[in-house]
Amino acid sequence: MKLPVLVGISTLAISIVLAGLAIAQSSGPVQSLRGAEIEQSLPADTVHKQLEGRIARNYRQQPPLVPHSISQYQMDKRTNQCLSCHDWTVAGERGAPTLSMTHYLDREGNQLDSVAGTRWFCNQCHVPQANAPELVGNDFQPSNVVR
Repeated sequence: MKLPVLVGISTLAISIVLAGLAIAQSSGPVQSLRGAEIEQSLPADTVHKQLEGRIARNYRQQPPLVPHSISQYQMDKRTNQCLSCHDWTVAGERGAPTLSMTHYLDREGNQLDSVAGTRWFCNQCHVPQANAPELVGNDFQPSNVVR
């Protein structure tokens, strides 16, 4: 009883694989994601300038945007280079904005002397801005415009 069932399942599986291969072959040649042949050289994308200076927020509770490049900043589980200027202990002497006190609260709301682990990776919320074209259309308006 077991042998005919195994033979039937094997035959069905082989038939499905062969049908899939036949469909894949009939769908046409492989197309490049870059939109050109492998041998063809494409021009490099233009480099967009980093926007400098503070950028206005578009809605309440929006995390501030980073007004400088962070491309060389180290940020891992042991090191956060943002804190070398923005931690409350050094922000005044560095002339940098201090982190919000919410960054020093743990999950239970207890006050900490150092940045909470849940707020350690700054670029989860705070992003640098560049003067680059939109990748997708956007009709967003700031909250103070829409009433």
